[in-house]
Amino acid sequence: MGVSPASAPTGPRHVAIIMDGNGRWASARGLPRVEGHRRGVEALRRTVRAAIELDIAYLTIFSFSSENWSRPAQEVSDLFGLLRRFIRHDLAELHRDGVCVRIIGARDGLDPEICALLTEAEELTRANTRMTLVVAFNYGSRDEIARAARALAREVAAGERAIDTIDAEAIGSRLDTAGLPDPDLIIRTSGEKRLSNFLMWQAAYSELVFVPELWPDFDKAALERAIAEYHGRERRFGGLVAKTGS
Repeated sequence: MGVSPASAPTGPRHVAIIMDGNGRWASARGLPRVEGHRRGVEALRRTVRAAIELDIAYLTIFSFSSENWSRPAQEVSDLFGLLRRFIRHDLAELHRDGVCVRIIGARDGLDPEICALLTEAEELTRANTRMTLVVAFNYGSRDEIARAARALAREVAAGERAIDTIDAEAIGSRLDTAGLPDPDLIIRTSGEKRLSNFLMWQAAYSELVFVPELWPDFDKAALERAIAEYHGRERRFGGLVAKTGS
């Protein structure tokens, strides 16, 4: 379910990012879209390093949505190739830096090689505690909630759960993010102002910051500006008075 309002941390303990604008970055420069995605991977490396330096405990990135399958087959193939290279080339460094990698999203029907890479990343880094990097891959919030509902329905059908025990906490415990705090801050790059089926349950009380930078141009300074805007907000969590220390 995530942290309760009373225990909300002083700073953004959990930052989530919708990494948007790779294609527009490439088009503006007359480059193929895959080059925008390559530069997006570089921005991801910068952002992970910056998050570690800023003592962010959880960083969630929207890397591949369940809707991205509708993109041209070559672009999907290019994205998968970049994922393979990122895991092969960057996983050892993430592990050395104490980063725990956690993957959220549906894995049914994924290429076995991709599933093996995702599992490898999680298993290698499972015991790390410096920061948790949550990678939303083949992820869609509506699908996540539907899978949680089906899991609870199966428990009811099997006589393992009474219907009246299904509450927000029960649903949260069946989401892909079970055990993780809800995001304090959600950043979307490229100037677009929507969640696009990302962490819709978890974002109930998140602060949303929309920045103009296209994702390949995002860096530590842009992250710090978004965090500064977050610090300027009053987080009431549905109440009339801002919670202290949030």
